[in-house]
Amino acid sequence: MDDQPAPSKVEISLSAANCPLCGQANACAMEIARSSGLEQTPCWCTQVSFSPALLARVPLAARDLACVCAACAAKHMAETNPGLQL
Repeated sequence: MDDQPAPSKVEISLSAANCPLCGQANACAMEIARSSGLEQTPCWCTQVSFSPALLARVPLAARDLACVCAACAAKHMAETNPGLQL
């Protein structure tokens, strides 16, 4: 029997191409342009404001490394603004 406690959080590998909150692809146009060398249209994230509460959820090691994905941003918005139509 293993005496170690179960982890309380799923470990997410740090990558500029993945959301630091859920680990899924963040589809950041700036990262796609950087990694592929192909010009992209402006990223959706440059058109929105992220709340300090959402940004505070990003692990310290991932800050200024990877973008939060649109799904996590929308989920946070829905959780903090019940009734808001997205």
